[in-house]
Amino acid sequence: MNITDIILPLTTLIVLEVILGIDNIIFISILADKLPEEKRQRLRQLGIGLAMIMRLVLLAVISWVMKLDQVLFTVLGNGISGKEIILLAGGTFLLYKSTREIFIHTEAANHNYENVAKVKQVTFRDMLIQILLLDIVFSIDSIITAVGMVDQLWIMYTAVVVSVCIMLLAAKPISDFISEHPSFKVLALCFLLIIGISLIGEGLEFHIPKGYIYFSMAFSFFVDFVQMKTLKASNK
Repeated sequence: MNITDIILPLTTLIVLEVILGIDNIIFISILADKLPEEKRQRLRQLGIGLAMIMRLVLLAVISWVMKLDQVLFTVLGNGISGKEIILLAGGTFLLYKSTREIFIHTEAANHNYENVAKVKQVTFRDMLIQILLLDIVFSIDSIITAVGMVDQLWIMYTAVVVSVCIMLLAAKPISDFISEHPSFKVLALCFLLIIGISLIGEGLEFHIPKGYIYFSMAFSFFVDFVQMKTLKASNK
């Protein structure tokens, strides 16, 4: 095996893992924003660290992970596998969380519900459990994708560790930016809403190309950024 046969799949897999990890970072950032300032960084580090541990553990039991693609039972002529059950559950959970957070940041603020919601949610343990649940869903999807791209297990391990290190470095700047700009926070929640729909679609064997999702959201973020700069310039 020459160096090109190693570098190319490794680089491709790292990029893919980082792109898939954006979902994790946004979700963790929004949850961390509910905690006191001194606890946010710890939650981000723990959340992303758990994502890495989850992926490494799944790689260690890769034969079991691949069995998740096997049909467990049939509903209305459609075979349902373990992976599809996890994707459906994760997508539904993400839909619920993102819809609820959008409500809190828009309509609830006008009815004084926001403070009540915050009082009920600001526990470090609850935030960590929610992150862990989504880590499981994203990790299984990520590992199955990785197995379909490369054969060497050590390349998968390396890609996971490198991508998580990049995510750890990017988590705080992304989290701070989303926290400082409410419009971007709502846009990020809409992004999670689309990811939830995508996960449910995959669970029902209706595959939405991820490139379409990420491109549309990147364009939306770009438009919002231009609008923010325009408003800032007009206010000077």
